[in-house]
Formats: sequence, C-alpha cells, structure tokens
Amino acid sequence: MTIGIGLLGLGTVGAGVAGILATPEGRHPLVGELTLRRVAVRDLQRPRPVELPAAILTTDPEAVVDDPAVDIVVEVMGGLEPARSLILRAIAAGKPVVTANKAVIARYGEEIAAAAAENGVYVLIEAAVGGGIPIIEPLKQSLGGNRIQRVSGIINGTTNYILSRMAEEGAAYGAVLADAQRLGYAEADPAADVQGGDAADKIAILAGLAYGGPVQRSAIPAEGIDRLDSRDVSYAAQLGFVVKLVAAAQFLGTDADGTVQLDVRVSPTLLPKEHPLAGVHGVNNAILVEGDPVGRVMFYGPGAGAGPTASAVVADILNIAGIRQVGGSQAGLDPLLAASRWRQCRLVDAGLTQHRNYVRLRTSDEPGVIGRIGTCFGDQGVSIQSIVQFEAKGGAAADDGAADSSGGGAGAAEIVVITHEVGEARFRAALAAIEALPEVVSVAACLRTL
Repeated sequence: MTIGIGLLGLGTVGAGVAGILATPEGRHPLVGELTLRRVAVRDLQRPRPVELPAAILTTDPEAVVDDPAVDIVVEVMGGLEPARSLILRAIAAGKPVVTANKAVIARYGEEIAAAAAENGVYVLIEAAVGGGIPIIEPLKQSLGGNRIQRVSGIINGTTNYILSRMAEEGAAYGAVLADAQRLGYAEADPAADVQGGDAADKIAILAGLAYGGPVQRSAIPAEGIDRLDSRDVSYAAQLGFVVKLVAAAQFLGTDADGTVQLDVRVSPTLLPKEHPLAGVHGVNNAILVEGDPVGRVMFYGPGAGAGPTASAVVADILNIAGIRQVGGSQAGLDPLLAASRWRQCRLVDAGLTQHRNYVRLRTSDEPGVIGRIGTCFGDQGVSIQSIVQFEAKGGAAADDGAADSSGGGAGAAEIVVITHEVGEARFRAALAAIEALPEVVSVAACLRTL
C-alpha cells in the first residue's frame, strides 16, 4: 500500500526528508511504501541538494494540502504563518500531519490538538524538540506510567556551543558568537537562540507532554546568555561548576481541583561538574527526565541539522503509516500516540519557587564586607554554601564560608556567593538589603544553581 506524502518546505530539513524517502534501501521496509506526491517550495528555479521531478514541485502550499494523492502532510517550512493555517487546513481535510515546527506547537498546540481530536487525525511532533533525539514519543508512551518530577535539558545547540567554547578557552561571548555565525551554528540574527526564546518554545512542549496539560508559552520566563559575562563562566569552573543554558519544568504540587503546579523557565544555570547535563558539549542536546519510579533517564544526541531532524520527521511518518497499514484510514486514534490532554497546568509565581543561587557582587575591598553580606543573607534565612572573594582582575583571593577574610585596602573586589536552596522571595529580599550596603557597588550577576 503506497502512502502519498505532501511536503511543505524543501529547505535543510525538507531536503533531508526527501533524501530519506528517495533512498529506502537498507531502511525499514515501510519507508519503501512512502512516496513524495507534491512538494511546496518558494522558488522553482533554486538549486537544491536533492533532485525531484519538476512535476511534483509547486509554489502553492495549499495545493499540496488539497491534493487527493497526498495522504500525510509534512510541514517543515517553519514560522508561524502560513504554517499554522496549513496545518489546520490539512486536519480539516482529515489528513494527519507531521511537523518540526516548535514555534507553532508551543503557541497554538492546544488549538491544533483540539482540531486533530475533532477530526480523528494525528499531529506528530517528534522533530520539534531535540532534533534526532527521540524524546516526544518516550514522554507520551514509554514513560507514561511515571509521575514526572522534573524535565530539564540543554535543548539549544547554538548556546551550548558558545558556552562550551567560553568554558574551554576563556573566550568572550561576542567573539564566540561571531565564530558560531561563521560556522553556521548561529543565525545571522541569533536572538531566538541566545535570548532563550527557542529553548522556551521547546520546554513548553515538553512540559505539556510530561504533565498532561497545556503550558502557556507566553508565561514562561526566559533568560538567555547574551548578557552572560565570561568571568562568571570562569568563576563557576573554579568553584566546581559549569554554566549551561538550562530549560526546566519542575512539579511543585497539585491544587485542590487537580491543577498541576509547575515551575517552568529557561535560564543560564550552574551545574555541578558531576551532573549528567554538565558533560554535554558543543552543539549536542540532552534532556534529563526524573520520574517515579524510573529515576533519572537522559536522552542525548544531535539537536539540529538536516540528518537528525529529518530522521525524527520520518519516524513520525512511519508511525502514522504503520497504523494506516494495519487498520486502514479509518483506524481509531491511539490515545498515547495522539497525546490528549487530561488535566490543567499552571505556572506558579516566581517568588514561591525554591532553588540554589550564584551571586557575584562588586564591592569595595575593605574589612568587614563579607561579614555584612553574610548578615544580610542570614537575616532573611538564606543559608550560604560558600562565599569567595576574587580580585577585580580575576584571581581568587579568599574562600571563607563564615568569617570576613577580605582584607584591607581601598581597591575593588568581587565576591561570589553560592547559597543553599532557598525560596525566591527570601533570596530577593536579601539581595535588596545587600544592594543597599554602602560597600556594595552592584549585584553584577545572579544565576540559578542546581
């Protein structure tokens, strides 16, 4: 039974998908049953890495969706529109959809899921998060018997490449970003990556699947690495940590009506060097799932690129094709594969969250500074794990968990504090008191710590 594929987009990922479908030898036999029927492109004359018959190319994406020979619509064109409208058009026509579009799913996933359920078709999204890493299907199916406590990950290859270089070479952010752009790891406009928006799209999707309810993308706090100082990467390393852009969703409890309370955010985070995510370098991605009773499970691999992402797209196509082959086009929806929502989720107020913190303070170098800073933390019930003074130019000058050993002198100093886990509201109150000290010039950096 031949299954017709309609492809919306023939860029990097689309060409990768077309290449797999054109070379079924050595792959699962079902790949040989998939045939490209129509392909939407922006420019018919543009050179392409894969050769396709001119007769199946069109600049009209609606013609691809509407073609009766197309059984499954694959959307890899990116952007919000017309991608969203085309996905909904395919669903309305009773055609299953495979998409790699994280932005559309993060923002319009509920609308799309409702339309798919009403029309009895699948919308599969394995390629939307983690490139070639199989994470969507495990969250929907393999880990379905677990109570998920936390999902955390390094899910943006561009920022992980930049941070890896900053840690290994002591290089400045701007210089490494320029290299990443030259090598093709970063876009000409890198804002979505370096400001955390791309990772926020992905954690919104992962959290919704892990906890069984919608997570509002616009409510997710996202802090990127574009304001990260290389000295904080260096100080972290000296203290036994690495800095990564971590996207995390953590279960905090359940309301009386069954709504799940979540802390979901994206931020530069200090990870102990023995943490499973700390060893993820370069453009690789990793997602760590912590659940009961499974414990910790980590998914690791290439998070982007034509090959990995196309692999995930074709995996979804095969899932749908396999169901059609067994049950025909009228086969009912598998509730695990379709991933229907079964409860509500809400993001808690940031002041109610608890976590460890890294703080770098610029101060005058005079006796008693560390003691007064410690008092401010103590007054708010913030327990300090370590407090270290660095010379303003970068060398470590003192390490003292309780007493002031900052020494005399009128020069500048930098004091780095790592706290134990504490409520965000108490931590912020302590910072406000510290900022009011006359010896404190500024709170130069404040990062989450695991």
